[in-house]
Formats: sequence, C-alpha cells, structure tokens
Amino acid sequence: MNLLITGARGFVGNYFITKYAQKYNIERFSFRDNKLLNLDISQIDTIIHLSALVHQMGGARADEYEKTNVIQTLNLANKAKLNKVKHFIFMSSVKVYGEETTGVYNEITVCRPQDEYGKSKLKAENELLKLEDENFRISIIRTPIVYGYGVKANIKNLVSLVQNVPILPFSNISNKRSMVYIGNLCNLVDKIVETKSGGVFLASDDKPLSTTKLIELISKELDNKLWLISIPFFPLLLKLIKPSFYMRLYESLEVDNTQTLKKLDCSNIYSTEEGIKYMIHGEEI
Repeated sequence: MNLLITGARGFVGNYFITKYAQKYNIERFSFRDNKLLNLDISQIDTIIHLSALVHQMGGARADEYEKTNVIQTLNLANKAKLNKVKHFIFMSSVKVYGEETTGVYNEITVCRPQDEYGKSKLKAENELLKLEDENFRISIIRTPIVYGYGVKANIKNLVSLVQNVPILPFSNISNKRSMVYIGNLCNLVDKIVETKSGGVFLASDDKPLSTTKLIELISKELDNKLWLISIPFFPLLLKLIKPSFYMRLYESLEVDNTQTLKKLDCSNIYSTEEGIKYMIHGEEI
C-alpha cells in the first residue's frame, strides 16, 4: 500500500515511519518545503495528514489556525479526491470537545470547542466529512496529549521539573487525565489504514492518570528521589496566577475510546507504565 504522510518530520510522523516503513511504501510531503501544486499523488492509496498548527499555550490568531488547519487541509483533501486517492486520515484533537470537565468525552460527545485551535480542528473535520463518498473515505482521529520519547511542550517541562526539583507541591491530586502513548496512537493509525475504516476515532491509553500518579511514574523511571508535599492555598494561588497551568495540573480531561477499539477490533499494545518507561528511556522500534 502506498501512503503519503504530511508532517512526517514531526513527533508522530517520525515514529510512524520508523515503525511501519517495512509494511508500507511511504512518501513524505512538507507544506513548508514544497508546493501542493507540484505534489504527485496519482499512485497514493492513503494520505495521513499530520501537518498542523498545533495548540499554542499563548494562543495564535484565528486566521493562522484557519490557514493551516482548515484551508491547507481542505486543499490537500480536494486534490486527493480529484486524483482518486481512496482514503484520507486527519489527525484532530480532543480540543474539539472543549476544555477540562468532570465528565468523560467519547466518540459521539457533542463538540463545543472553546479556543481558536479547537474551532479550527472541528471546522476541518466537518468540511472533510462533506467530501466523503463511496470512493473517498474520511477518517478523523481525536487525540489527547500524545507522549513518548522526544516529546516536547508540557510533558517535557514536567519531566524536567521532576528531574531537577526534589520537592514538589503536587501530593494527593485526584484528577483524571487521559493521554496516549505514541506507540498506541500509531498502532491505531495502522489499524485504520489496514481496515480502511472511516468515521471518528478516539485515541487514548487504557486508563487516565492523576497528576500525582504521573509524576510518581516519571520519578520512578528517572530513578531519582522525590518528595511530594501539600502546601495549603498553593492550588488557589496557581489558579489565580497561572490558570492554564492550574487546569492541566488539577482538573480532569478524561476520554473513553471503547467504541473506537471495538470498531477496529483492536486493543492498545502498550500499558501506560510501559509508555512512561519508553518516554524516559526510549523504545527499540
């Protein structure tokens, strides 16, 4: 099977290509380095579209998200359909649902995105689904935080914090946050490619973690001494000073992808504990 992957040099793309290079004939395309007009996809069976303007902690302008996550995506999808590509896989985000919640998101939860990133991803999803017909299948994968060896942003910062600060005020946090190890996500992508399944899919490890449990697992793999303590009023202070940090550390964002796994007749191939281990030490692929 001939695949085209956009964003191939990114975190997910690089892992997928490394792991599945012997199974598929994989071509790469970069919007940054090449023009879509010159892209030849006449022999491509499936496109895995990973290229995106990712969620920015400080935010980005709505038109920037629109240009990359919506217009660029639809230009590629329209060209794919015109060239008789059979299958288009779009990497979306749980940000299409909204923000942290006490409930549990699943594949059919009503989407109410709150920020421009989530709105751009949902708009792209909806426009892509309008292109679907019996000869052009659309698959949408919504992901929570993806982690693994070489991860950047929030998880990298948390690992660095655990590695360098021996006492942290994050004891007894009982929130529930779903994440997905990159190996589980790419296994899901592989199953979707293999079965040519269309629709909305949700990626997640088998169980959510509290912030406290996540820190403990990271500390265990780093093999360092760490004391977690409780400081009165610290959560309230953090909520006032850095509300975005407070949300990620103390609030819940849980997803249930039971229906996705059932539809694809598959299961996650890595436990969360294995995922954390490979995030710290690397995985032999």
